[in-house]
Amino acid sequence: MRLIPLALALTLSAPAFAARLDTPLTAEEFDAYATGKTLSYAQNGEVWGSEQYLPDRKVVWTFSGEECQYGQWYADADAICFVYDNDPTPQCWHFFRDAQGLRAEFLDDPVNTNLSEVSQSETPLTCPGPDVGA
Repeated sequence: MRLIPLALALTLSAPAFAARLDTPLTAEEFDAYATGKTLSYAQNGEVWGSEQYLPDRKVVWTFSGEECQYGQWYADADAICFVYDNDPTPQCWHFFRDAQGLRAEFLDDPVNTNLSEVSQSETPLTCPGPDVGA
């Protein structure tokens, strides 16, 4: 008889778990997950770029094969927004966590700019200067 309540409890908790997958990470959850890591993101299976998450919400971003951009992130309601030294225009995202890692939806274009985490490491980004070797 105890199996029926357990089965019922598991069934009732499944929708709550599914709803959590569609709830954006809070700033605290994002910070706990990302700080100290370098994450690479892909769009439609093609690597898009990598970002190193430093203490105090500092970041280093690079599109694949391009120069690094330095900036910071902050919370704005349920969004995580980034501003970079070379472009102070906020770029706000919703981040979600699933079995594969992070999934990100760009708020200015949530249909077409969706990224998925494809790798993570504790190795800092290598950021050569623009005129190295010149």
